Amino acid sequence: MERSTRQRSAIRSAIERAQRPLSPLEVLAAAQAEVPALGLATVYRNLKLLVDAQEVAPVTLPGDSPRYEAAHLKHHHHFQCTACERVYDVHQCPGNLARMAPPGFTVERHELTLYGRCATCLETA
Repeated sequence: MERSTRQRSAIRSAIERAQRPLSPLEVLAAAQAEVPALGLATVYRNLKLLVDAQEVAPVTLPGDSPRYEAAHLKHHHHFQCTACERVYDVHQCPGNLARMAPPGFTVERHELTLYGRCATCLETA
């Protein structure tokens, strides 16, 4: 990976502090606390570098643009709020889903996304 920069460090820190997957705009807003002049193009460029270096992992939900989270996280799933569209980590897993596969098929991995309203959106409703 290229040399570390102040911008990249702020982006990495923003993702680590969030403890949930962030959109590029959320990364920008959080990282601007450390680097006020940070721009969206710089965020995208550095996210690509951090993904290539396997420090950050993309989280792709159906019908949505990628979010980004720390790459060191163990197997987990996600919850997306249907009101604010934020994405949160779900650390429980239903386990081996092989029994749901058609006969003769082998499950190699799975992804699970829950949809509903987050606690903040429920409070404001």
